[in-house]
Amino acid sequence: MNKTVVIDVVGLSSSVIGEHTPFLQKYISEKHLAHIQPALPAVTTSMQSAYLTGKFPAENGIVGNGWYDRTDCEVKFWKQSNKLVEGEKIWDKAKKEDPSFTSAMMFWWYNMYSSADYSVTPRPNYLADGRKMPDCYSHPAELRDHLQTKLGQFPLFQFWGPGANIKSTQWIADSAMETDDLHNPTLTLIYLPHLDYCLQKFGPDLPVIAKELGEIDKVVEQLVNFYQKKGAKVIILSEYGISPVSNPIHLNRVLRQNDLLGIRIERGLELLDPGASKAFAVADHQIAHIYINDKSVTEKVKALLKAVPGVELVLDREEQAKYNINHERAGDLVLMADEKSWFTYYFWLDDAVAPDYARVVDIHKKPGYDPVEMFMTSKARAGYKLLRKKAGFRYVMDVIPLDATLIKGSHGRVGVPQKYQPVLITDTAPAKEALVATDVFDIIWQHLKG
Repeated sequence: MNKTVVIDVVGLSSSVIGEHTPFLQKYISEKHLAHIQPALPAVTTSMQSAYLTGKFPAENGIVGNGWYDRTDCEVKFWKQSNKLVEGEKIWDKAKKEDPSFTSAMMFWWYNMYSSADYSVTPRPNYLADGRKMPDCYSHPAELRDHLQTKLGQFPLFQFWGPGANIKSTQWIADSAMETDDLHNPTLTLIYLPHLDYCLQKFGPDLPVIAKELGEIDKVVEQLVNFYQKKGAKVIILSEYGISPVSNPIHLNRVLRQNDLLGIRIERGLELLDPGASKAFAVADHQIAHIYINDKSVTEKVKALLKAVPGVELVLDREEQAKYNINHERAGDLVLMADEKSWFTYYFWLDDAVAPDYARVVDIHKKPGYDPVEMFMTSKARAGYKLLRKKAGFRYVMDVIPLDATLIKGSHGRVGVPQKYQPVLITDTAPAKEALVATDVFDIIWQHLKG
């Protein structure tokens, strides 16, 4: 099979390719750029899983970056096991045809315990005293040790949160090239998250994000040159584009005000209790899953949410089938925001009683996605907390604001304008002019097979 690399430039769309990305602009003038119709939801894990299985969420089970586990009665976001993804992965199909085929998953999601030959993913160390230490996880385990010895510790706090910057993306690129020099995998999948940060914070405002565009352009150039010298076929793609938004919608507050939400008070702070709720929302960018424990309120909930300004679609089980998201993990209702809106997880009505995790970066405790984690209340407060850390005192890095209006870009919808759609950049035009997410599987396969 042909050596192939798939470079996932998160948030890349034709709306941001131009004078600030000189390499990409020149590169696509010599190649072919196609647009991909987003699947529902157009979020990281769902789109990646569609690319790697050739199946939509209805079949592969990845209905979002997180969902409600009805058995555990817990909302679970950003889980890592590849066994959550149902269906044959492209590297398994390739291995059946060519036993010498090998693959490397460099920070693509659902990275752990897959059948890929080599893989690396973020994985902090959670210490007994409450500290979170930067680290990563790899298969085989010694690959992590080799990479961190050569490249330094994985920069976790530059991968997500208010400190997110190009350092994490550069580390990922460097680790992919080092892994290629060590093992020469047939297929390499590389995840470059850098544009996700600035585009969600500021939207596709090119003068404001010019620096970040230039930074990712240089990393992509470095990777393309490296893999072309190795004789690899290069695919550049994205999972979604990010479009401007200005209207955060607090679905759980709406449900709470209609006596549908279960709330616990602990240490004077409020916590969402999903298992005790009649109905609640799991927010994920411009998509939300509504789980209804008390089926008698289903029609009430549906009518209530249809009336919320900024909600464009409210899909029951039958309607979900039209969008290929009718899997048992999906909500009883699936909501899609309109083009200017997005969904928060916020459920409290008074910031004074917001849960302690609301003001920190905590992607696993929050019962929904929180892009406001990329902002901080003040550098002075963060500096004070870091001084406490260095002095050996216990500390909580509670520096995240509770102002959802800060977010200026989002994604997840279908039917977005072409300039905000995800892109696919290849040497030759795909056989189909109008691509859907599952077509990417076949295109990667064609590159492998030649």
